[in-house]
Amino acid sequence: MNQELKMFQETIQAFAKEKIEPVAALIDIEEKVPDALMKEMKEMGLFGVPFPEEYGGSGFGWRAQYMLMEEVAKYEGSIPSIIGAHTTIAANAIYVAGSEEQKQKYLRPLADGTSLGAFALTEPGAGSDAAGIKTTAKKEGDEWVINGTKCFITNAPSADIFVVFVSTDKEKGARGGITSFIVERGMPGLSIGKMEDKMGIRGSETSEVIFENVRVKDEQVLGEVGHAFKYAMRVMQNGRLGIASIALGLAKGAFELAVQYSLERKQFGQSIAHFQSIQNKLAEMKMEIYAIESMLYRTITLLEEGEGFNLEGSIVKAYASEKADWIINESLQIFGGYGYMKDFPIERMLRDARINRIFEGTSEIQRIVIAKEILKEASL
Repeated sequence: MNQELKMFQETIQAFAKEKIEPVAALIDIEEKVPDALMKEMKEMGLFGVPFPEEYGGSGFGWRAQYMLMEEVAKYEGSIPSIIGAHTTIAANAIYVAGSEEQKQKYLRPLADGTSLGAFALTEPGAGSDAAGIKTTAKKEGDEWVINGTKCFITNAPSADIFVVFVSTDKEKGARGGITSFIVERGMPGLSIGKMEDKMGIRGSETSEVIFENVRVKDEQVLGEVGHAFKYAMRVMQNGRLGIASIALGLAKGAFELAVQYSLERKQFGQSIAHFQSIQNKLAEMKMEIYAIESMLYRTITLLEEGEGFNLEGSIVKAYASEKADWIINESLQIFGGYGYMKDFPIERMLRDARINRIFEGTSEIQRIVIAKEILKEASL
């Protein structure tokens, strides 16, 4: 790690400890990140960490982005989910597929924190089967008319810019029939639907987005008409590393609390850290954290070197999200009955972590991807 990255990490660690940890429980209760905290994070450049300065970003690159998500997740799970949806998929889609004009008009305000982004792909009937989307866009002169409903869209209630994926040719489907559009908040026909009451990451807003004859211009087409499915899959690879980073942060945070509690909690005349059963739990948790961290940062290196990481990204996303749940659950067990109470953060961490096995591709979908990559390589 170079000195610049080390300074960045230390800055985020201090900020998360000082500003985020004290309000983490409140975020969960009120289902909202305080406006002042959001404003401060935007002013720090935390909503555009990986993007070049020429597009309003901080210019620190993807390793710093994932460090950010990991360090914040040690204390709270909603904020890295907000930043992840905004940066790693919504803004990144424009960075990957957008024209220079689109990057200046839309990516810049996203990267500098002026605007909030949302990535609208999932639909009621198209979750894991992302290619099965029913929302349509039909060409009328120099305009496209969008109709349909998206669901489970992170940041939607407050988003200013939506990257929306629609069907423009039902027959072609994912192979030439899906197009992405940049849609701005306030456009006639765009509305926010049902707000979801979630189990975890309750400070992260999630809702439906409804399109009723929303008219957009040709210049709002993102990339090539019909070829957006590949853009979605490309940025979701970045997204999967983001989920792994959040999972790692949550696991580390819970583990550190469990270690401290094991030293402080006394039973049978001594701290429970002296009991072998507790030591075994701590040792096994530390082994898994090391495995997740090693996988994640090896895969980030592949990303930085411009290598493909579809296989590795799916492996680390599935492994990190599943093992983080186990680590947090074991940490709760060390806390005993206290861990089950809302007076302690472990139960919230367990709720926040559970979503990581679902979004950005379920664990089951990751295994399908992994198997396909294995068989593709074997057939060469």
